[in-house]
Amino acid sequence: MPELDFLVRGAAVSANAAIPAVELALEIVNRPASERIHTIVLRCQVQIETPRRRYTAQEGEALHDLFGEPERWSQTLRPLLWSNLSVVVPAFTGSATVALPLPCTFDFDAGANKFFYALDGGRIPLGLMFSGTVFHQPEGRHLQAAPISWSSGVRFDFPVELWKRCLDAYYPNTALLAVRRDVFERLYRYKVHHGLASLDEAIEQATEAPLAAGAR
Repeated sequence: MPELDFLVRGAAVSANAAIPAVELALEIVNRPASERIHTIVLRCQVQIETPRRRYTAQEGEALHDLFGEPERWSQTLRPLLWSNLSVVVPAFTGSATVALPLPCTFDFDAGANKFFYALDGGRIPLGLMFSGTVFHQPEGRHLQAAPISWSSGVRFDFPVELWKRCLDAYYPNTALLAVRRDVFERLYRYKVHHGLASLDEAIEQATEAPLAAGAR
């Protein structure tokens, strides 16, 4: 039965993804090295191990929406799911490297995206857990299938700057905001009524007016 070891060799912004994504370069090493692997149907769960990182006071304030007051983080700071992935690893002998694509979006309903956006920089500890099936052929025997245990895993320190650079590459100086249809229609009517050139101007004027009134 194959013995697989996993190691993340690095990360980069995906050049060919249809949506913003970063890719982890995952190296898979098989023992014995002489045994041919026909294919691996690999599942991977990627979690952000939030308790393993230190946070600045500014980051703590920005993370209030996720974890509450920093004084309570010993109870509220829990790992966050980033993504569940499935990839097919082609045939190899000895070792192979495959790309694990991780989505990077402005979907603020997802805790992982709120987490990334709140951070100033540094690195994020990731935990990767694997499962799936490996199809292999021991020397002189027929093709066999063996499960990959969920106990197989690896850690990687992911740079926050790479997440930010990924979104900047796909949406330069832009943030995507999902709102209800009725909210959008009210905003659009506000724009038209005030003769504004863009929705950006409508949001700026609508949000600055109460602040100016309060200042007086």
